[in-house]
Amino acid sequence: MRPRWTTTGSLLAGAAAALGASACCAGPLFLVVLGVGGAWSSRLVALRPLQPLFVAISIAFFAVAFRRLCARSEECTVGEACAAPSVRHSQRVVFWVVVPAGLALMSFPLYAPLFY
Repeated sequence: MRPRWTTTGSLLAGAAAALGASACCAGPLFLVVLGVGGAWSSRLVALRPLQPLFVAISIAFFAVAFRRLCARSEECTVGEACAAPSVRHSQRVVFWVVVPAGLALMSFPLYAPLFY
């Protein structure tokens, strides 16, 4: 039997890809805010050509999580954690917190010039 992506796994993968998408621009700014400086932080700009790939991967994982949470929520069998309404509700709350944060990170290169 082939393992399927869980909702939590796809949310974590989407968030990680969103961090990768913003590493070129938000990473150096975040490090400067934390007080960590150095010429090595400017090397994160090398990830800029990979940003569209990270954005596409992130959107794909968020779509998988949305599909599992909202579109196909009736697939849970009795005894699985997702069958409990409280678990499903908390998963949806986490989803609607993670996705806007991920979208803000993915779009950071668009509004990064406001901070520099």
